[in-house]
Amino acid sequence: MAWNLFRLGRWSFRHRRLVAGAWVGLLVLVGIGAVTLSGPTNDDFELTGIESTDAFALIKERVPQAAPDGATARIVFAAPDGEALTDPAHRAAVTDALAVARTGQVSGVVDPFTAGALSPDQSVGYATITYDVPSVDVSAASHDALDAARATAQDAGLTAAVGGDAVQPEAGAHTAELIGVGVALVVLLLTFGSLVAAGMPLLTALVGVGVGTLGISVLTGFVDLGSTTPALGTMLGLAVGIDYALFIMSRYQHEVRQGRSREEAAGVAVGTAGSAVIFAGLTVVIALAGLSVTGIGFLTQMGLAGAGMVALAVVIALTLLPALLGFAGRHATDGRLRFLRDRDPEGDEAQRTNGLRWVEAISRHRWAALVGGVLVAAVLAVPVASMQLAIPDDAAAPAGSDRRAAYDLIAEDFGDGANGPLVVVVDTQGADDPAAAVGAAVEQLGTIDSGVAAVVPPVTSDDPQAQQAFAQQLAATQLATITVVPDSDPSDEATRELVDTIRERLAELPAQTGARALVTGQTAVGVDVAQELADVFPLYLAIVVGLAFLLLVLVFRSVLVPLKAALGFLLSVGVSLGLTVAVFQWGWASSLLGVDRTSPVVFILPILLTGVLFGLAMDYEVFLVTRMREAWVHGSPARQAIVIGFQHSARVVTAAAAIMVGVFAGFALTDDVIIKTIGFALAVGVLADAFLVRMTIVPAVMAIVGERMWWLPGWLDRALPRLDVEGESLLRRLVPLDEPEVVGVQ
Repeated sequence: MAWNLFRLGRWSFRHRRLVAGAWVGLLVLVGIGAVTLSGPTNDDFELTGIESTDAFALIKERVPQAAPDGATARIVFAAPDGEALTDPAHRAAVTDALAVARTGQVSGVVDPFTAGALSPDQSVGYATITYDVPSVDVSAASHDALDAARATAQDAGLTAAVGGDAVQPEAGAHTAELIGVGVALVVLLLTFGSLVAAGMPLLTALVGVGVGTLGISVLTGFVDLGSTTPALGTMLGLAVGIDYALFIMSRYQHEVRQGRSREEAAGVAVGTAGSAVIFAGLTVVIALAGLSVTGIGFLTQMGLAGAGMVALAVVIALTLLPALLGFAGRHATDGRLRFLRDRDPEGDEAQRTNGLRWVEAISRHRWAALVGGVLVAAVLAVPVASMQLAIPDDAAAPAGSDRRAAYDLIAEDFGDGANGPLVVVVDTQGADDPAAAVGAAVEQLGTIDSGVAAVVPPVTSDDPQAQQAFAQQLAATQLATITVVPDSDPSDEATRELVDTIRERLAELPAQTGARALVTGQTAVGVDVAQELADVFPLYLAIVVGLAFLLLVLVFRSVLVPLKAALGFLLSVGVSLGLTVAVFQWGWASSLLGVDRTSPVVFILPILLTGVLFGLAMDYEVFLVTRMREAWVHGSPARQAIVIGFQHSARVVTAAAAIMVGVFAGFALTDDVIIKTIGFALAVGVLADAFLVRMTIVPAVMAIVGERMWWLPGWLDRALPRLDVEGESLLRRLVPLDEPEVVGVQ
């Protein structure tokens, strides 16, 4: 494989105009496609077989016009101090505002006076507007109508705020990518000391991100994709795209400094470091594509989009980077900035570098380093024990936003639970007396001692006509809904416990009446999805770790190296989740990230973080340990090979980790709570994995185990194909460095 990659790198160097033209052409092509074919993103997801979403499906089946998954907006009105919304002028202003909000997509408007949605002093009230389309399909005209309704109320002297999933997300400053690129540029300059050399990994990564994100935009015209799909793709594309090009670029400079021609050095860099890039990329692709086993649409989309972006970064690093090296010529290795030290990025065994001093210290104090590193990771992972998961709602919106203002007003004047009522759907199809079955369900809900602020039955009036209308509707649909308003806010642990309590209380309803009850609502959906993810997690972990283990056995021809890599990853993910809980759920230093309200962790984070971080962790394992194995294969004793390999790779791995942390940290500063949480978790996860696990615990373990680390059963050694990731056979086929052959452009 190394020889074929050598030929690819050399061919790309020679045919640089063709290679660069092909990538520019592809970028233009997908750009045109994105402009002409792209569609809206869709953050809705369907997961069959769980109670909360099955309840929505039942409503759609019995009442097709109901659109239970349609978007909802809430307009909160507040009268000036000392006045009431029921004053004639204010009441007229509310009526006028709601009339403005009506568009062709609105299926119903319930004003605060009809619904009784008024605070005790009647100074605050909210109206509920329902749409017959999901939130992603709410038109620009409908969004404009909501803005106009708020403005109408404000012009009349009222305070007004609009919340709900029908509200168009507020556009934030897209600074995440700029922060990541800025950090990467500084690190690359310090690593290579040259603007040209530093610019090449950035340029290749940006081309990859451009092609990938525009390609995702094209796909939105044909399939439903979530709004976080492009964000995750951009995050990963920037991080791995820069890192993969960095490793090949550093090997290229090393080979040129050793005396190879530039064309041959490009081939050697792709044949050696490129081999590690391929297998590192494969581990990330496996981990991300494995998210498909969850069965949750948007997680599958995020995983496949991220996997595609990583694969694209690998191909670009192997082809476009050598082509750019051909264009740059000597400028890729010369032209260093005067204030930076001239240094080979892959080091020299004879030079006393910080990396050499560090690994020698780890080797001497290997047991202390191992025990100390594990203890630090264990302490940082302690908060995981109290981790809570939830679907983000308007409570997580940025402070000062309209959605957050609406949420806070409702919580202050109507109670925390009014922002997330639970809905009990009673299916009376099998009941002998449907009305009695619904009454029994209401009665059972009334026996719940704590956690319930109010139980609202399907008919609240004793008027005979209202009762008759309900009976007719029940006979036609065989369906009734009961609203349960919790005492606690939607993301509170008490609300999730209330969901379980309601289900327990209504478990005997089928035996008693022949009817069944299903609990739904945003909180119930979050509880059910979190449980589904917990159930599928062992399968996901087995598939991802199993495939990656086999891949690493092929790469390192060892059983213990992959085992050590997988165990080290558990420490990294524990640290990442622990610090995420401490910041977002406990509120430690949360203000530094612009988080002004603590809340449970985003429900998808554990499984998504596991997939992404596992792949990235294996990146550093491959790049670091490959150079150690290379030294061992070339005859160095096992412990000396650790020192040699670490010195060659530590500086580059440090630079790569710093770049990746910078990219992810940039996304942690965005306003979107999902992207913010993912960015922070990945930033601290990479930081822990690269510096605590891979650069401290890994060399300590390898120094303790010694030669046995490279043990492989004889029968397995004979059965496995020889991939030559270290490029040993490649280097044997090339002209020795002391007899250089001048080939191609110098």
